[in-house]
Amino acid sequence: MAGRSFTARLSLALAVLLLAYGAFVALLGRQVAAEQEQESLQRLSHGLAQHIVGHWPEIASPDRDEAERTARGSLLSMLMTVNPGVQVYLLDADGRVQHYIGEPGMVRQHQMDLDVIRAFLAGAPLPLRGTDPMGTGVPRIFSAAMFPVRPGDVRPPGYLYVVLDSPARDAVAAQVGADRLWRGAALAAATGLLVTLGLGLFTFRRLTRPLHRLARRLRDYSRRSTGADASDGSAGDAQQRPVGDEVQALADAFGDMTRRIESQAEREQRQVADHREMMASVAHDLRTPLTALHGHLEALAGDATPDAARGAAVLQAALAQSRKVSRLSQQLFELAALQSDGQALHRERFSLDEVVTDAVQKFGLHDVQPSVTLHGLPPGRLELDGDLQLIERALTNLIDNALRHAPGSQPVRVSLRREGTQAEIVVEDSGPGLPGELHQRLDQGVSLRDPPIKRSSGGIGGLGLAIAQRVAVLHGGSLRPLPAPGGGTRLCMALPLAG
Repeated sequence: MAGRSFTARLSLALAVLLLAYGAFVALLGRQVAAEQEQESLQRLSHGLAQHIVGHWPEIASPDRDEAERTARGSLLSMLMTVNPGVQVYLLDADGRVQHYIGEPGMVRQHQMDLDVIRAFLAGAPLPLRGTDPMGTGVPRIFSAAMFPVRPGDVRPPGYLYVVLDSPARDAVAAQVGADRLWRGAALAAATGLLVTLGLGLFTFRRLTRPLHRLARRLRDYSRRSTGADASDGSAGDAQQRPVGDEVQALADAFGDMTRRIESQAEREQRQVADHREMMASVAHDLRTPLTALHGHLEALAGDATPDAARGAAVLQAALAQSRKVSRLSQQLFELAALQSDGQALHRERFSLDEVVTDAVQKFGLHDVQPSVTLHGLPPGRLELDGDLQLIERALTNLIDNALRHAPGSQPVRVSLRREGTQAEIVVEDSGPGLPGELHQRLDQGVSLRDPPIKRSSGGIGGLGLAIAQRVAVLHGGSLRPLPAPGGGTRLCMALPLAG
């Protein structure tokens, strides 16, 4: 019943109850009918034994000779032949069977219940059931009469005991009437069940129709709200299943809605905490270069006799701090734009090998230390279908990050290679390597900005790598670290090639 609708379950429960009620009524009716039949038969045959004793007095005469015994036997045989449904027994004054017609050993219970016989003779309410001489253990309705008292008798001469519902009569009655009774009862029960079920189905369907519509609306809402977030097809397949049990569907939908609300509340709380932490880290990162820049400007303003060399050094330091502030603010702006839901890629087909070569040459023109070199064999023309500016920006961030952390003696090596349907850009340096948390997140493919990475010295770190990671993900690729046996950092940005 787990997959059935609420209406079907109600209808099935109604059918079971109707069947149980019908069976109970049928058994009760059969019992009442049998009781009434036995009472009617006993009332109808109440004077049968007395009539036999009154019209055939020789049945009560003692067996003085063979002729009288033969006459009595003939009389009993005649009575049982006229009505085979009865059994006639002669009892003595103590209620014991003295004579009967039948096979030897047929009587297994010789002692009859005299109390019931006396109650019958006294006119007790019917039906009255006495002992079955055949020893079946089933009480039988009967008719009884006491033999006339003869002169000189001290005790009653005995009783005539007539069993009205013998086993032979029960067998014939069952054979004749049981089929008709059960056919009629079955027909009546089936008709009533069909009519009641039809009315029940119609009523239940009308009553549960609003419930079914509500369950369907909740299911459709759950499908719309979870379809976009499902990373595999399991959630969508579950939502495509038809509504079965409306009550269970409502309970499931309520549970899903509760879990989504709780998850959304937790996500919003994490976002608020991450935003607050990020703002504090950004303020820390901006405060340091701004303080230094302000100090250099104050030194220039307070120097009454400025020296050209000293002034130039102070200006260079101020420009460096200004560039640092500019770079940090630009990275924050770019990362915010990349993480927004409305970010759209300006796709075009371009040659990735040319972009990598131009980026390496651009760093070579600025005479930076350490140097940037193109490493490895040329892979040939590799075409990419994506946003040229974003790819170039991600590559620039990777190289710039390597330059800031690499020692001046060892160059930064950039290589490009083809791996199946992907192009891999590898940027290597000989620096101290990535921090543990940043390396772990990149290796597991976890976002570097959710939550932001805090530096031990304060502020947030990995903004350039976060931009490169987001650009790679937007293009269907990835940014991951590679093993560096000689030390340093090896980062691989994989991008799918144009089809």
